Amino acid sequence: MLKTTSLTYTYDGKTQLSFPDIHLQDKEDLLILGQSGVGKTTLIQILAGLLQPVSGKVEFNGEMYHDLPSKELDQFRGKHIGMVFQKPHFVRNISVLDNLLLSLYLSNNKQDKNRAIHLLEEIGLADKLNCKSNELSQGEQQRAAIALAVIKNPDLILADEPTSSLDDTNCEKITKLLKEQAASTNAQLIIITHDNRLKRQFKNSITL
Repeated sequence: MLKTTSLTYTYDGKTQLSFPDIHLQDKEDLLILGQSGVGKTTLIQILAGLLQPVSGKVEFNGEMYHDLPSKELDQFRGKHIGMVFQKPHFVRNISVLDNLLLSLYLSNNKQDKNRAIHLLEEIGLADKLNCKSNELSQGEQQRAAIALAVIKNPDLILADEPTSSLDDTNCEKITKLLKEQAASTNAQLIIITHDNRLKRQFKNSITL
């Protein structure tokens, strides 16, 4: 269960961002909509433990993880949270498959090559596992980014504008893929975006 209460953040000591409370039950998905400048990326970074809120609390499965020391917070994030960034981040000089294995290594998870290959097959990249990221199309890069986020079997998947640069067909495919991957591991999924095309695919949504 993810629960936030009275979250605020300030960038310059003057402009304060305030965010609506979130109460997300196990296996639930949430779409958070908002235009540029309302703090979408700030909120997702707070949820990911990458930013510390000025006030308020974030609780996930009973853990107030923002209260953890830095090293323990990193370990918590590596174990429980998967991130899909607006612009996918890969190590460019190694293959897509090796990027997944490296992600497992850096998060102190077992480097399960068979699972990594199976995951790439599952998301439609079976013929791309030995390719480097710059050899992939934009849609394929987003698929690979989702694989990076879910390879660790996280309990919470956070996606920041995952469809903003995709056409309608790939937008629907990527959203469906995110939901399927979250469901397959019983993870909670939160997508933060300005892309109103996603609204029809979610029962739960809030607007910033």
